[in-house]
Amino acid sequence: SKPAHPEYRAMHKSKLAGFIIDCQTDDLQGAAGFWSNALGMPTRLLPSSEGDSYVRLMNDALHIEVQAVDHPSRVHLDIETDDIEAEAARLTALGAVEVKRVHTWIVMQAPTGQRFCVVRVQSKDFESQAHRWD
Repeated sequence: SKPAHPEYRAMHKSKLAGFIIDCQTDDLQGAAGFWSNALGMPTRLLPSSEGDSYVRLMNDALHIEVQAVDHPSRVHLDIETDDIEAEAARLTALGAVEVKRVHTWIVMQAPTGQRFCVVRVQSKDFESQAHRWD
């Protein structure tokens, strides 16, 4: 276990939440249908405003969504945490940079160029599965 970095607050938890399949498309349902069939995971429609941009792929292990975006298609991961600010600070101390804040999450970029999001807790097993940073 690594010691706490002084730039972030002690004692918070985080873990990989899952993957978001970013699709530059006007046909979100078609894109979700492809990934649903490709991965063997049924889709679940999300409530109104969220459902305009996201379709959930049902999976017990990870949170996986197909998202309509206006940038080139790619896959990004989400890191879920019980303290978004502390986790963003921890990742910044490791070399990541904040790209932007959107609603309740932070888009970040790794030193190697990959984008990812720091999000609120998504999974039911968070408390038992998350890594504790103290």
